[in-house]
Amino acid sequence: MKKITKTLIGAILTAGILGSFASCSKKESVVVKLGITGAAEEDIWQPAIASLKKEGIDIQLVQFSDYVAPSRALEDGDIELHACLSRVFFDSEVKSHNYHIQLIGNTLFSPLKLYSNKIKSISELKPGDVIAIPNEATNEGRALKLLDNAGVIKLKAGAGDNPTMDDIESIPTGVKFTLLAANLVPSTLVDVTAAIINGNYALDFGIDPKTAVASETKPATFYWNLIAARSAELSNKKKVQLYDKIVKAFQTQETIDVFNNQYGGFFSPVGWEIDELAAYK
Repeated sequence: MKKITKTLIGAILTAGILGSFASCSKKESVVVKLGITGAAEEDIWQPAIASLKKEGIDIQLVQFSDYVAPSRALEDGDIELHACLSRVFFDSEVKSHNYHIQLIGNTLFSPLKLYSNKIKSISELKPGDVIAIPNEATNEGRALKLLDNAGVIKLKAGAGDNPTMDDIESIPTGVKFTLLAANLVPSTLVDVTAAIINGNYALDFGIDPKTAVASETKPATFYWNLIAARSAELSNKKKVQLYDKIVKAFQTQETIDVFNNQYGGFFSPVGWEIDELAAYK
């Protein structure tokens, strides 16, 4: 009986020591909430998420239905990062709302495209036809530049990089416009002649990018998509190291493989050679 008791006590002590060692040696995950828009972004981030998980970094994606909410959530501390805006839209939000958030890495270029269920080419447009375009300041500007390049409208000489409706000099095609929030534009395709739709929303609606009537072509720097963080966090070296790992985990061949294999090259990498966090390391 004494031998059995000693054996049991020994087993209990051993289990307790091993359990204690295991709990001490187990590395706790660092949770990072990252804002995105659109289902495609979930797929695009999967390789980085899997890679970072091995390092104890748990990326939790937070979906937003529009482009305005992510920066507000980042400013308020509801998320740690977001990766869903173009530079020009992001800069506009920061300036308009005096946000204390900034660029920490570059991700991809996602072109705006003109889609239609009624025409196959720009030459088929008739006076009175209606084109839906996004009404957010920077997306509206991108849409107008696309239409200018396609010959649908003619912008004034000094319109700049972010034109508005007031910068239209003439409309040779005689078309009209309806302006809506970017996430609502795809649903208008059944009613309007054509619509300019952001890439992630087009994909969410099952629209094949190859069917586009016209498209942005050159990925100008201000249209690059980015990863953003709160400015105050960049004074913390540990945070900078963490964010640097996240940026680098995204900027890999595995991400490009998702661009190409799942989305037919609809997205393209941009600015990966630039270390946006260099000044903070």
